[in-house]
Amino acid sequence: MEYSPLLALATALFEVVVAVWALRGPGDRSIVRTAAAILVLLAGYQVTEVAICANVDAQGVLPRLAFLDVTWLPPLGLVLVAQLHRPRSRLFHAASRTLLAAAFGIAAWIALDRSFATASVCSAVYARYTHVMPRFAVYAGFYWIGLFGMVLFSGHGARTSADLHRRRLLTQVFLGTLGFVVPAVITSWFIPTARGALPSVMCHFALILAVFLARMIALERRQTGRAESPTPAREPA
Repeated sequence: MEYSPLLALATALFEVVVAVWALRGPGDRSIVRTAAAILVLLAGYQVTEVAICANVDAQGVLPRLAFLDVTWLPPLGLVLVAQLHRPRSRLFHAASRTLLAAAFGIAAWIALDRSFATASVCSAVYARYTHVMPRFAVYAGFYWIGLFGMVLFSGHGARTSADLHRRRLLTQVFLGTLGFVVPAVITSWFIPTARGALPSVMCHFALILAVFLARMIALERRQTGRAESPTPAREPA
């Protein structure tokens, strides 16, 4: 089936619009900026995949650029969780900094290794990539550790954070992460045509994460608005 760019472009447009909306409104700036960065990276993958599948035979560095883009998603997800948790967790911040440091190394590897990824097939709404094994297992391990950390830390914070508002925000991250990882894995395992295309399938399902991030930002805006609203003065008796 011929690749159609419409879903990818529509997803990218939604993610960019939400990122701009987030940056132009109120809320904790560190939280808003991190969430917006994740949304922009998600959109960046969609646009890159469209460019790859427009001409698979002349893809050049684009497949590596796609993986370079999504390399930063799990580390930034952990950064977001660490920023949301109250009280401040030294473990969460240490984990996010460690994964960010690893991402710099992975990014350098992708930039220098011309054989890291090539697109072999573009079908329907996803792309299948070819990688040199077993080296790619290192990247996969890095990525899954980051995603598992997002699920584990956000789920833990959603139950134990001392701030009720922050628990609600962490719940959005938890549900959004599970909401795209689980169906992506199921799809790649049980639908024959999607086998071997997990990175692409996962990034398309990441629209679910984008929706939950949009809700998280909306909740943060609402809370900020309440905090900034002046308390009506009582009339003298």
